Amino acid sequence: LDGAALHRQVPKDRWCVTRADLVDFERGVWSAIQLGQIQPTVRDEFDPCDRSIGPTIYSVNEQFIKQVTRKAGMMSWALMLHPDGLKCDLFITHAWQEGVFEFIRKVLHSWPRGAWHAYCCMLANPQNLDIADLISNPRESPFALALLSAN
Repeated sequence: LDGAALHRQVPKDRWCVTRADLVDFERGVWSAIQLGQIQPTVRDEFDPCDRSIGPTIYSVNEQFIKQVTRKAGMMSWALMLHPDGLKCDLFITHAWQEGVFEFIRKVLHSWPRGAWHAYCCMLANPQNLDIADLISNPRESPFALALLSAN
């Protein structure tokens, strides 16, 4: 699959993941840490044995998300899993310096009943592509359209 073409074809408010996808993502991150694919850096001196906070989302993006999605065709994590997209009914925001395990735990704990598909920029946006054109018009950006679609 061609990630750039996929992101042009699938509406921006459909670049979503499920709750189960987040559970699988957490397992994948933990496995990547155990295999040495995600390692502490000068900017992120996380403890590889800690499952409560974990590496920052920035580190996970650089050392895991970008690597996996590059091999899959340069699309986002969400469209790698769901190439036809999933209609957004939940908008999730995060901080790049936030620990990924703490973030996922809080999201899973507070996931609202009746919500099925979540937009979360680290997983929704194509991390290997230049997204300048996607955000050049804020009202038409993936963030704005997903937020409008969310309940």
